[in-house]
Amino acid sequence: MTAFGDRARQVVAADTLPDGVAATLAQNSPPLSGAVSVARYEAIARAMRGYDLVLSFGAGAIDAVMARRAFPRGTPPIVHHEDPADATSGGSARLYRRIALGAAAGLVVGGDVAAAAAAARWKIAGARLHAIPDGIDLSAFAREPDAKTVGGFRRKAGEVAIGVTLDGASDEELGLLVRAVAGLAARFRLVVVGEGPGRAAVERAALAMGIDDRLVLAGALASFSAWLGGLDVLVLPLRLGQAPAIVVEAMAAGVPVMALRGGAVQALLAPENRALLSAHAAEVSLRDALQPLASDATLRAATGAANRAQALAVHDAAAMIARSAAVYSDAIGRPALLG
Repeated sequence: MTAFGDRARQVVAADTLPDGVAATLAQNSPPLSGAVSVARYEAIARAMRGYDLVLSFGAGAIDAVMARRAFPRGTPPIVHHEDPADATSGGSARLYRRIALGAAAGLVVGGDVAAAAAAARWKIAGARLHAIPDGIDLSAFAREPDAKTVGGFRRKAGEVAIGVTLDGASDEELGLLVRAVAGLAARFRLVVVGEGPGRAAVERAALAMGIDDRLVLAGALASFSAWLGGLDVLVLPLRLGQAPAIVVEAMAAGVPVMALRGGAVQALLAPENRALLSAHAAEVSLRDALQPLASDATLRAATGAANRAQALAVHDAAAMIARSAAVYSDAIGRPALLG
């Protein structure tokens, strides 16, 4: 929204505006959620009239698309943004979206896997389906990491720095990660970032495996760009339902990522990194997958470089904005209107 500047006048139906966004809050907006109601749909459609384009975001906004389906006359084109993984998976929800999305000028999802799922579940035509991954400011990750960011972590010669985040991992999963790393035939330092109950699980597992002297509990860190590049490998929980943002951030920092083959993370990574992923969500499989990266600095460097190139090609914020602007401009019928 900020990138469009004075090329667009934006009105947002929300309680508050994000910091730095120059827009106007809509007044007396009708509720987007609630029971199926023709009157509510008509009120939503009426509120959308007078604009050149409407953008709807997330499962909670699908009723805006249905409103345009029910009351198309005078209602502007609408582009909906939602990934199938975030939507209710029941048959009625699928049917509802198939009906509603027939009125959408486009559907934007976060990647090729989501696009395939949307095409299969919601039957939206390929010309209206756009896979646009979230973009990040990759320039922040091009800088050398700040050695002072992670307290208590000072890399020693010949030591491999392996990072783990507590976010999204159960105690059982964290114990599995610690046990797998402990079995490596390499000198390593395990850097754990985040706060929460999982911290105690990591400490218990490290003590049980006798690697507590190689454990760095970094706590919560505000800026990933300041420390990710100081890692040699980032290890993610193997049972993640979705790929967290830190995957692309690690790629941008030129860091290899270890995760489960066939999982949500795989589609984001460079092919060189995909080939190294763990075949199974088990300690031995993860240890064996990590061992080549822990042992071979050249392999780590090549994999990290491939990840960074992939991030630059697919996930750069400027590219995301340009692709989004093209979708929105085409929906309005005025190509290149937004840049």
